[in-house]
Amino acid sequence: MRIGLWGLALAVAAWTGSANAQPYPSKPIRIVLPYVAGGNADITARTIAQKLGESLGVSVLIDNRPGANGGIGTDVVAKSAPDGYTLLHTASGPIVVNPVLYAKVPYDPVKDFVPIVQVHTFQYVLVVRSDSPIKSVAELTAAAKARPGALSFGSTGIGGGNHLAGELYALMSGTRLTHVPYKGSAAALADLLGGQLSFMFDTPITSVPHLKTGKLRGYAVTSLKRAAAMPDIPTMDELGFKGFEITQFQGLLAPAGTDRAIVTRLNQETVKALKQPDVIDRLATQGGNEIVGSTPEEFAQLINVQLAYYAKLVKDAGVKAE
Repeated sequence: MRIGLWGLALAVAAWTGSANAQPYPSKPIRIVLPYVAGGNADITARTIAQKLGESLGVSVLIDNRPGANGGIGTDVVAKSAPDGYTLLHTASGPIVVNPVLYAKVPYDPVKDFVPIVQVHTFQYVLVVRSDSPIKSVAELTAAAKARPGALSFGSTGIGGGNHLAGELYALMSGTRLTHVPYKGSAAALADLLGGQLSFMFDTPITSVPHLKTGKLRGYAVTSLKRAAAMPDIPTMDELGFKGFEITQFQGLLAPAGTDRAIVTRLNQETVKALKQPDVIDRLATQGGNEIVGSTPEEFAQLINVQLAYYAKLVKDAGVKAE
């Protein structure tokens, strides 16, 4: 009799457990974005969140957590439960630059996360104001060599992609430039247009409109191949700076330990979203991004490669965090 009752209890427990088990997802998903609202990453994250919400049948919410060059929001996700309900949408900085720029960050970019999908990549374009006397990268280099430290360039902050592009240019050209960090690209671009900066490595999403109106002139892009949004502008590599490459990825990651089935589902749904015409129009045609839609393994490999690349660049260029 006791055996029978014990067996019945086990059966009830098993039934209760299966009844309580919910298919993923069964509640809203939070995507933490370690940046302020309104920028390239925010636009991308909200576009993806909307599509994921439609395909998964739950609300997908964006939680902006800026600060510490993206480190605050990134750390929030690193310490979250690996249940698929807290994700990270980030650009390169917090994952492949912060860990090699700062003496200590509160998370490990490889051990604390599992990559889901690389959404897209973008490069920078070297721009000057339309009335600048500098007519090419060659002239810019000559001017910088003639007056060491006199030419200035703006960036979104120390360790930002456009800062590192400027440092790589100085390193490869053998020049000394003055870096002026800002809290965002809008402020830096405003000063460039106002004549307070000599040049800038800017993002396509903010520079292309000014290139079209003639307020800016673009001389080179920082990817190894020409940008689809600016096909007439050569690469730095084409102009003699062999191997010059500074690109930024954006992608989704989850806390380490997240179930593989959840990672696969999120990858598949995001890749599907990235093929939709309205997403292509917003992120690629208007935003100047190169849509990728990678596998988790491809994204993980990219992270490892870029960690090594930026570690070398930061060391060689002597970039110091403040």
